[in-house]
Amino acid sequence: MKKTMIAVGMTAVLSFAQWGGGFGGPQGSGGVPDADKTADVNYVGDGKTYHTLDIYIPKQAKDSYPVVIHTYGSAWSSNNMKGSADLSTICAAYVKAGYAVVTPNHRAANDAKYPAQLHDIKAVVRFVRGNAAKYKFDTNFVAVSGFSSGGHLSSLTATTCGLKEGKSGSVTVDLVGDLGEFTSFSSCVDGAVLWSPPTDIYTMNPISMGGSGTMEGAFIGVEREGNKDKWMVASSPYYASDDDPPVILFHGTSDNVVNIEQSQELYDSLKHHNVVTEFVKVSGGSHGGDKMNSTENLNKAVAFLDKAREAKKAAVKPADSVVVADTSKNDSAVVDTSKKDTTVKDSTVKDTSLALPSRMVGAFDLEIHKNSLSVHGSTGTFRYTIVSVNGSRKLNGIFRKELDLSALPVGMYGIKVKSSSGVTNIIRFVRK
Repeated sequence: MKKTMIAVGMTAVLSFAQWGGGFGGPQGSGGVPDADKTADVNYVGDGKTYHTLDIYIPKQAKDSYPVVIHTYGSAWSSNNMKGSADLSTICAAYVKAGYAVVTPNHRAANDAKYPAQLHDIKAVVRFVRGNAAKYKFDTNFVAVSGFSSGGHLSSLTATTCGLKEGKSGSVTVDLVGDLGEFTSFSSCVDGAVLWSPPTDIYTMNPISMGGSGTMEGAFIGVEREGNKDKWMVASSPYYASDDDPPVILFHGTSDNVVNIEQSQELYDSLKHHNVVTEFVKVSGGSHGGDKMNSTENLNKAVAFLDKAREAKKAAVKPADSVVVADTSKNDSAVVDTSKKDTTVKDSTVKDTSLALPSRMVGAFDLEIHKNSLSVHGSTGTFRYTIVSVNGSRKLNGIFRKELDLSALPVGMYGIKVKSSSGVTNIIRFVRK
């Protein structure tokens, strides 16, 4: 892909932040109509403004609300723009459709270098899960959304689920972090809506900071020349795998800030791994603005989330006799996002998997460590049945990689696990 420098003066860069533009795109401010707002909640507990978020709950009363976490764009240069995070457009559409919306701040490049910003967004996901009862969040469906650099962080959140580390060559980064009090909860998500996102930092057209480097270099900590691995571990297409959640991308054909090939590259990588994904190319759309945030596109985004939510609901629908654990207290095994962040994926080589099937499922082993069941020797989706020895409790569901058993009451259980190819294994578990 052509790597052309886009010259942007420092004055212009500063103006981007002033009028709410990630990479210069307009986001606007205003408010979210028909929502009750809880402002400036610290999701880490450190008293820092860059670790605060706002919550918008639909005024229409319900027992609980599925959640969308929407992150502003700023070229990773602002740590306090949650009040300009597409509130009257994208966020308003989510709320109107019945979703609770969370808009977080995150650390800017001058606060900390990557992967600190990814750690922040994953801490927000865990905060949502840990506060389900308090804010009436339905944690059976938690999605991410973001514009520009916020879309970049959201793309990484979606594609690194289940991964503890990212590796390229000699460079290894922590993809999870340990921020906040809810580190035992999953930072996986159930869907993603990406608006004009940079995805492959290494191949994108970099944004000049007026002779003092690039916005991407400030974010990563080093410029691209001679630092390929450090840039690749911040690039979501290299992390795509067959168990990623559904992802929809919106990108303008006239976007001269983040080239449309950025969305195309992630879309192609997700399609290669059979992930449910859509790519909306907005004719004449620029970097943000009215064409991108048209009613048609907002409706498409909501419809995509609704479809993903219904598909997940159908996939984990229990049998008549099944008792489902309460996911507001923990990421129970009945949800797709019960994966733990323990696996290391090598993102060094992008294309070596092209000749291989995306899913290789066969015989596998089961292992229990503390209150977690893990699968070894196979990948993909697994269906489980948990039965207590006295027959009084039964759970069904699906999971990937690891299954959190901590929500089970004290007792002895038999767990049957079946792979998508029909291979079955059984293990005993004692909950103490």
